[in-house]
Amino acid sequence: MDGERLSDLYAIHQLKSRYFRYLDTKEWDLWRPLFADDLVFYAEESVLPKATTPSQTGGDNFVAYVSSLLETAVSVHHGHMPDIEFQSDSDATGIWAMYDWVDDPDKGFAIQGFGHYHEKYRKNGDGQWQIAEMRLTRLRTTFIEPTRPGGDRPWPPAWAAPHSGGTA
Repeated sequence: MDGERLSDLYAIHQLKSRYFRYLDTKEWDLWRPLFADDLVFYAEESVLPKATTPSQTGGDNFVAYVSSLLETAVSVHHGHMPDIEFQSDSDATGIWAMYDWVDDPDKGFAIQGFGHYHEKYRKNGDGQWQIAEMRLTRLRTTFIEPTRPGGDRPWPPAWAAPHSGGTA
């Protein structure tokens, strides 16, 4: 892999890292530039309970949609093991294994999910990589009792396996 391609690979890794960080910290003004203006997002309807729109088009619409869904939620998103392939100097695809936790007592749900992000990236006129298409697929979604007001939740949660000794 030549130096320029390696630099592009690193830029896409940073792009996705910022995607997760800005999403979870709700920095919508920093999150929006990560998406192409003509972004296409596909999601299974089971991604979030009560979500009425399984797909969105346009970067502005997508950010508005997600920010409204997570307005009162606490979320944690992780991406792992990226598989990035370049189609040209300005187009690439990627698959990221993912884990997420979304807890929203105000909307009455909490989920833990595992799956994959399938993405297309495009370099914009300023030479910055952006997400042009994203498809979220889930292998498993567990619905959990949301945190009660004040943060009370029994620990360990009922769905957790009993701890069998040892220390971390």
